[in-house]
Amino acid sequence: MSDEEHHFESKADAGASKTYPQQAGTIRKNGYIVIEVRPCKLVEVSTTKTGKHGHAKCHFVAIDIFTAKKLEDIVPASHNCDVPHFNRTDYQLIDISEDGFVSLLTENGNTKDDLRLPTDDNLLTQI
Repeated sequence: MSDEEHHFESKADAGASKTYPQQAGTIRKNGYIVIEVRPCKLVEVSTTKTGKHGHAKCHFVAIDIFTAKKLEDIVPASHNCDVPHFNRTDYQLIDISEDGFVSLLTENGNTKDDLRLPTDDNLLTQI
């Protein structure tokens, strides 16, 4: 046997804590689901009745929360789907400085001053 010590540094993340399983038949409209490895918000959910082959199927129509792309999936109602864990935080806008940084008010009364406005003109007009 070798007297060498081996050290392994893990740089990969299994992603297990980013989603949790939920039975497809219990997922409802306006909920969230992972379709094609993308987190999505459900805009339409329909369930077929149990057919000749024994499984009710859920048809999910969802919008990717980052790209706004429409995705669809059909899953047996008894199978598990991945549902993403996420946090949504709303801030109140206090001020926009001349150098493009915004000052935001958090829920606990502190300010957040490290966010810069985007430079895309189309996005700026929407904001």
